[in-house]
Amino acid sequence: MPLNRRKFLGKSAAATGVALAGGVAAAPSASAQAPGKPAKRKKRYSFTVMGTTDLHGNVFNWDYFTDKEFDDKDHNDVGLAKISTLVNEIREERGRRNTLLIDAGDTIQGTQLSYYYAKIDPITAERGPVHPMAQAMNSIGYDAAALGNHEFNYGIPVLRKFEEQCEFPLLGANALDAKTQKPAFPPYFMKRLRTPHGRDVKVAVLGLTNPGIAIWDKANVQGKMTFPGLEEQAAKWVPKLRSMGADVVIVSAHSGSSGTSSYGDQLPYIENAAGLVAEQVPGIDAILVGHAHTEIPEYFVENKETGKKVVLSEPLKWGQRLTLFDFDLVWAKGRWTVEKVGAEVLNSNTAAEDAKVTKLLADEQKKVVAYVNQVIGTSTQAMSTAEGPYKDVAIIDLISHVQAETVKEALKGGQYAALPVLSQASCFSRTAGVPAGEVTIKDAAGLYPFENTLEARLITGAQLKAYLEFSARYYVRTAAGAPVDPAKLTNADNIPDYNYDALYGVTYEIDIAKAAGSRIVKLSFDGKEIDPKAEFVLAVNNYRASGGGNFPHIAGAKQLWANSDEIRNTIIQWVQAKGTVDPARFASVDWKLTRDGTPVF
Repeated sequence: MPLNRRKFLGKSAAATGVALAGGVAAAPSASAQAPGKPAKRKKRYSFTVMGTTDLHGNVFNWDYFTDKEFDDKDHNDVGLAKISTLVNEIREERGRRNTLLIDAGDTIQGTQLSYYYAKIDPITAERGPVHPMAQAMNSIGYDAAALGNHEFNYGIPVLRKFEEQCEFPLLGANALDAKTQKPAFPPYFMKRLRTPHGRDVKVAVLGLTNPGIAIWDKANVQGKMTFPGLEEQAAKWVPKLRSMGADVVIVSAHSGSSGTSSYGDQLPYIENAAGLVAEQVPGIDAILVGHAHTEIPEYFVENKETGKKVVLSEPLKWGQRLTLFDFDLVWAKGRWTVEKVGAEVLNSNTAAEDAKVTKLLADEQKKVVAYVNQVIGTSTQAMSTAEGPYKDVAIIDLISHVQAETVKEALKGGQYAALPVLSQASCFSRTAGVPAGEVTIKDAAGLYPFENTLEARLITGAQLKAYLEFSARYYVRTAAGAPVDPAKLTNADNIPDYNYDALYGVTYEIDIAKAAGSRIVKLSFDGKEIDPKAEFVLAVNNYRASGGGNFPHIAGAKQLWANSDEIRNTIIQWVQAKGTVDPARFASVDWKLTRDGTPVF
């Protein structure tokens, strides 16, 4: 079996460190010295930084919406219990003192496990529980974690309580107090790694979060915190860290690498700025990337000022991957210098769940599984989202119907009560469904996996048309008569399913043979062509209303009403109140894909 260089370096370094700690260093043998002046060998040291991101409340390899072990078409696994096993293996191989473990944010939102301890049995209650993610991450031994935008979904009190329960710092150099403009969280973390050569290596981790928090969680942060751009804050802090003696500077950034934004020009800051930080800010050695939910094992960006290559890596979401940054340092001119750094990712489906973690949270898991399996009503027929991205299906109509009914009730008796109420909805998951017969919380919650809340915005017929045209970019242009493969019809230009909206309350066709921007035909309300000047109320989620997805007009439209409860809860409460879900009462085919007037399906 070939010798693993990294294993050899780690174990030899650790062993040498132990010898030095004991005050005994082996003298070189006479045979090892060449005649005359001995050659001076460079002092070297190697260490590894492990990284996760976008864990989104996943501890167990479990799907709460199917009530069984998680699986996808690529047979990925999820959860911190699996990550823990990989971390233990790396620490054993390379020496625990030669490793760090960090995270790039979005930790406390995303599963029913994390929801339960934010809303059902909240950690903020008097004598409340310790958040499962804090328990798991403490047990595994994280050194630091950057803040993600979803950390703010449940409000600042929940986040502060979670921070208090963590035995490691939550970093956010660009999460500033609105009044003082000083960091509201620790900007960085510094750790000394002991080497066999007398001088420690000082490793700094700078945490940066997403400026989109200012619009996505406006209700929770407005007037309390501001979120300036990643590049400007990195340019401020990296030189400080170097002046403080940092030999290695790592950025943990809850920001993708593409240099793009999903909210257009509503903020002067870039959402996915990790690559720009590497390019524009000198002095960075590596960046752990988050937010984009993509897998980047290793990606190099050249810094414009120094010409130095900075390595970026993004492990896949939910604990599906673990990034390893391997650093090789050399002692030169009285200081440690990074000679080489590379990155790779490990797949968590190669690891068993760590029993220490699963036993630690067995009781919490049992409570949450019981909660999501509560029966809240019945359905007269089975409904599925499988065809939702390209057909008007009943289950998406259910979301919109509940939203429209809720808004109508809220506006009743007011100035806008007489206006037609329309509703937008997206197919968040192609595997969600409601069975015939008993409907549980997990069935209803599975339709809406995000913590979005509901708003009502005032729009015109012309704005409505522009909104739909923008949404219809989602379809790949397909000529009349050409074969249609549903698997290749959607997600044009990598537009995710959650950024395609279908509208409820109007009828229209989407001609996919035409160019994007001129696809919406026969747009009608109540059987009549829509007047561009006519006014409508749109029931819309807060993400979209805040500019998420960069849909036109909606962020600037007048807000008529807003609710603080999650749409997911609104759906659950609606099913409980009605008792029976009958698609005949709310579902109809109001939009369809066409080519030159001929339906595609």
